[in-house]
Amino acid sequence: MTAITSKVESTGHRWQAIVMVALIFWLSGSLILDLVIMPSLYVAGMTSSSGFAAAGNLMFWGFNRIELLCAASAATGLMVSSNLAGGLSKRSRTAILLSLILLAIALIDTYALTPQMSALGIQLNLFEPAAEVPSEMNLLHQGYFALEALKLAVGGTLLSWCYRNQG
Repeated sequence: MTAITSKVESTGHRWQAIVMVALIFWLSGSLILDLVIMPSLYVAGMTSSSGFAAAGNLMFWGFNRIELLCAASAATGLMVSSNLAGGLSKRSRTAILLSLILLAIALIDTYALTPQMSALGIQLNLFEPAAEVPSEMNLLHQGYFALEALKLAVGGTLLSWCYRNQG
């Protein structure tokens, strides 16, 4: 009986480790993108060039798919580890709900915000000079950064819970 119990505990810790790795990878990638790469491109003047929307779309297309994988891994890992723990406590239900919020944020970024921003920013006539940034783009950027802040807060909370439960 103790061998079975220790195997279940070991498997549960493995799933928590998967959740932690997915969250660390995802959140650190988001911070690097938001605090290093995008500001560097802005300072270098790349954001005002005609091909920036297409390049940004390509960069975010790939990153958004990685976000979806990390969000799905975190949600799955939390569901499995709470099931292996022998039931859903209030904290487990809250963790699962938070992980589903993270998945929703990744879905919104991937299928709503990024395509809309790319569509607004892309220059279809190569012979015209770069146009001004549409006012709708500023609203989309505000929504994006609000979701980023929420993602970092929720992801950080889940990461700290998993870290405390790891021991």
